Amino acid sequence: MCDQNAVLTGRVGRTETAPGYVHHPSFERPDAVREYDDKPARSGAADYDTSYMPDDVTRDHARRMHYAAHRLHAARTRGDRARWRETYLALRDRVVLGNRKLIYRAVRKCMAVSNRADDLIGDCHIVLIQAVAAFNPWLDIRFSTYAYTCLIRALSRLSQRHATDWLSRATSLDALPDGEPRRRPSGDQLASSGSLAVEEFLRDDHPLLSDREKLILARRFRSVEGTDNPTLERVGRAMGLSKERVRQVQATALDKLRKALGRGA
Repeated sequence: MCDQNAVLTGRVGRTETAPGYVHHPSFERPDAVREYDDKPARSGAADYDTSYMPDDVTRDHARRMHYAAHRLHAARTRGDRARWRETYLALRDRVVLGNRKLIYRAVRKCMAVSNRADDLIGDCHIVLIQAVAAFNPWLDIRFSTYAYTCLIRALSRLSQRHATDWLSRATSLDALPDGEPRRRPSGDQLASSGSLAVEEFLRDDHPLLSDREKLILARRFRSVEGTDNPTLERVGRAMGLSKERVRQVQATALDKLRKALGRGA
């Protein structure tokens, strides 16, 4: 999960009964309850089905949300805890819904050739919720910039993970082409070709392959049964590379894997 360094603020960790939050000195002022009252935010909330929640509105909601978490940590009665928890969740959910279009924007950019868009969108909603909770609204950073960066990073990790799953259970390394296949192997051929343990080489922290090589393998060999593998040209368009450059990177990556697994010439 992405995080930020607080400026003139402190970050309070979550507990079993209350979420973490960014603490701001204004929370201790006598008029803090009036300043961070949720009613103005609630009455002014709009449905952002066709647009993004403006940054100033997002920032205002986030500040009130962190104040609610602060009050939740300090609450001593069941009624106060219930009130501030409900306030916190309502504000958090409004920020998530108001900025959910960031998810579709990120998925379109990173997964233009993916057949798992629906699954990825669901995963990205969790990332967006985490970004809302971690966002520091007192820093001079737009929420859309911060959250979009979190989503792009998460999608890169998910892409590599899906590639690992597909490669490890679907096909042998020898069946993967260095360039364009003349035809896509059938399900029976894939099932009978055997599996190779390539997972460790596709992990984020494994040094054998570069990030670009891992991403190209993810995009080229992650299609589901009944659909065609994305072509070199389509992958190149999505990544801003030429068809030939994608082929070269793919061939290099597969050659590294074959040698590492003792299948090279």
